[in-house]
Amino acid sequence: MPTILGQNQYGKAENRVVKITRDGATHHIKDLNVSVSLSGDMDEVHHSGSNAHVLPTDTTKNTVYAFAKEYGIESAEQFGIHLARHFVTSQEPIHRARIRIEEYAWERIGAPGSDGTGHSFVRKGQETRLAQVTYDGERWEVVSGLKDLTVMNSTDSEFRGYVKDKYTTLEEAGDRILATSVSGRWRFNWAGDERQAPDWDESYRQTRTHMLRAFAETYSLSLQQTLYRMGARIIDHRDEIDEVRFSLPNSHHFLVDLEPFGLENDNEVYFAADRPYGLIEATVLRDGCEARIPVDLTNL
Repeated sequence: MPTILGQNQYGKAENRVVKITRDGATHHIKDLNVSVSLSGDMDEVHHSGSNAHVLPTDTTKNTVYAFAKEYGIESAEQFGIHLARHFVTSQEPIHRARIRIEEYAWERIGAPGSDGTGHSFVRKGQETRLAQVTYDGERWEVVSGLKDLTVMNSTDSEFRGYVKDKYTTLEEAGDRILATSVSGRWRFNWAGDERQAPDWDESYRQTRTHMLRAFAETYSLSLQQTLYRMGARIIDHRDEIDEVRFSLPNSHHFLVDLEPFGLENDNEVYFAADRPYGLIEATVLRDGCEARIPVDLTNL
């Protein structure tokens, strides 16, 4: 039977680039992990091995570092936009570029000053910021997000009234710990006009703030309810965002039975189980918009 070549792409993955901006004695850090993926007129290299249309992956790596110097790194999203536009507009065989970026946050040690603390940092042990920029010469798609943002409510959460069958052993909880490690993505409605581009860094900060406030302020009857409130608050407060998708593992905390030791456990001592865990996932959309973020966030 004859065969045909399906969807294909190539590029250089996980280019680690650290950009230091020196403002006198005070320095600023941007620490990125950049993956470049290109597709287009690449049939011949697969069929015959001709590299006539292939931009070496080593060149894409070099471009990442050169652009860090040439353009600087204002934000992960803006850096991705510069790269995607360059690859599509400078190479005729390349029809589509996808740039995925992870950003690692650093926190200044002490206040900036002449004592050297203006250039001393400690890596933040919180979430990893994410950005994906896709460009095909006509259409832009920018999706931002985060992963590994661990949050907990020590009360104001319950789980009752669920379906029970002969295999159900879980007892209803009127006061429980609600904890999760948030993996989220949100899609912008930006169409490519630089004059109308959001302030990407401020958008990220505000989106994260609304997400956390919704988590903290929701009296949770289920993690699904909390997830929806988090997404809805982002859509309601951020006009530049049309779609939010979350993947929330339910990090179960079970009360420890202390009766064998003659002790009461009044919602004080818990066993934190790392697996198995419930996995709650959903998309929240602005009315009239369609879902484009993949169901499996690991594919984004």
